Amino acid sequence: MERSKDPGMKNKGAAIVGCLGLILLILACSGARVGAEARIDLEEVASDSDFSFQGEYAGSVKRDHDVEAETTGLQVVALGDARFRARLFRGGLPGEPGGPQEGEFGVSLEGTYRDGELVLAGGDGIRLRYDDGRFASLDAADRVPGHLEPVNRESPTQGLAPPDGAVVLFDGSDLEKWTDSARMDERGRLVEGATTADEYGDIRLHVEAKLGFMPNARDQRRANSGIYIQNRYEVQILDSFGLPPAPNGNASLYQVSAPSVNASYPPLSWQTYDVFFRAPRFDDAGEKTENARVTVFLNGVRVQDDVELEGGTGRGGLRREVARAELYLQSHTGPVRFRNVWLVEGEVDPPDTPYLNPSRRNG
Repeated sequence: MERSKDPGMKNKGAAIVGCLGLILLILACSGARVGAEARIDLEEVASDSDFSFQGEYAGSVKRDHDVEAETTGLQVVALGDARFRARLFRGGLPGEPGGPQEGEFGVSLEGTYRDGELVLAGGDGIRLRYDDGRFASLDAADRVPGHLEPVNRESPTQGLAPPDGAVVLFDGSDLEKWTDSARMDERGRLVEGATTADEYGDIRLHVEAKLGFMPNARDQRRANSGIYIQNRYEVQILDSFGLPPAPNGNASLYQVSAPSVNASYPPLSWQTYDVFFRAPRFDDAGEKTENARVTVFLNGVRVQDDVELEGGTGRGGLRREVARAELYLQSHTGPVRFRNVWLVEGEVDPPDTPYLNPSRRNG
């Protein structure tokens, strides 16, 4: 059949190709911008005003001028271009004893830094104004019934020493426990995308991770990695600071179980993941007789409690389950660095408490 020689059709085709090219260019530029702004060390954000506002704040605030002040926590998230999202919590910050419990997500606030001022506003008529390094709570008459001071929390299991008999996977000295693809950065930290050389079954695992600052990225495109136990069961590592718990958020069992509370710290903080994993059991014929089970403490807070896993999570579910396999620290999006990675082999029961190392807690 002879092809149409209608010049209109040719022009339409050229227009479509041109539009597609423009869309691809916009997406490429957007991705390049997000990637270029991914930062992993504090000196890289020393002059970044967005980062200076982001973080956690706590104090006592009156909800009304004539009522008693109550302990309050605030998490401020930088969204890039001087825009911010925040959540205000009665009782304290997430993960603290008085903070939000399962199903409590706080009050959502938003604000933009302009003309030298940042005011966060949201539900219940709440307004918070940044003033000399802290947030002032404003009532309807612009009186200040309380302040929220900056807080820099440290996980109570940060720097936790490996016990006798532990397998030290990474302490900054070498990569002997990892395959040839593993890398260290110039500061002696393990770079995301590393796989252990050996295979493991039941383990008690300790990992410390630092997530990059990517204010212009959203959701799964923020700093994103994962602890793939046996390269099948993922404990998600994601900058979801300041968001409600989600089945694909930080310390989730990816797409299977949301954490009971989002105990994440802001990006560029060291965060700890303490995992108690019981591998699946198999009979002599290789048939599975018991599912894998996992308990997770994020920054010392129990967020996954003896969760039974019927199979691998996410893409790990495509692999046949086994009794022993390697550990993989995923490379997904943005920079993530690791330190003080160790495990204890064998079945180890997690402590029957809501916190690890409670004597070292900040709150």
